[in-house]
Amino acid sequence: MKQPKVIFLDAVGTLFGVKGSVGEVYRYLAAEVGVECDASLLEKVFYQQFKKAPPLAFQGVDIMMVPDLEYQWWYRVAYDTYTEANVIDQFSDFDGFFRQLYDYFATPHPWFLYTDVFPALQHWQKQGITLGIISNFDSRIYEVLDIFGLTNFFQTITISSTTGKAKPDSHIFIKALEKHNCKPEETWHIGDSRKEDYDGAKSVGINPFLLERNEEVSRSDYTIIDSMERFTL
Repeated sequence: MKQPKVIFLDAVGTLFGVKGSVGEVYRYLAAEVGVECDASLLEKVFYQQFKKAPPLAFQGVDIMMVPDLEYQWWYRVAYDTYTEANVIDQFSDFDGFFRQLYDYFATPHPWFLYTDVFPALQHWQKQGITLGIISNFDSRIYEVLDIFGLTNFFQTITISSTTGKAKPDSHIFIKALEKHNCKPEETWHIGDSRKEDYDGAKSVGINPFLLERNEEVSRSDYTIIDSMERFTL
């Protein structure tokens, strides 16, 4: 396999993941303010609301407005999640609760780092390969990367909220390529989502790799890897 000039990586589900589940985090923090709810129900409803929401991408806005827009976007997802779980009326101050919930995801507590990340990043760095992130995460990604000591590995970070388009839209991949002034065929993109990562990268000519983190992948037309350490051999 020819060595790429740039390797792009997804963030959540590729570099780091949520401890337990989002539903468990939502249940735990709600319980802290006296609201009892079922974690499995919250998990199910959260992903329903997450998929129904518009892309976390804000086109044609002042960059200074993005943090507030991100906050509002997640507020709506969380509010709708607790509403569909029939517990929203139990909150005495949902606005105050949501501030704590939002800030919590910028701390180490809800996250864990996959064990293959550091070995792979260090290997690529030693080879002189430039690394970048392409993610549909929001601006809190910078704090999470700092928490895990990952920031210095990456030359660029391209996120949907500031780019105006979210994966799998080709625009976000093209913007990331422009930052490195390289051709798609000279790059790889590694991520855990077929649609967002594999199909999105492939659509612009980037060499895509589907990282199997959370589900079985059986289709033979995908380039599948089960660990980023596969690339360090």
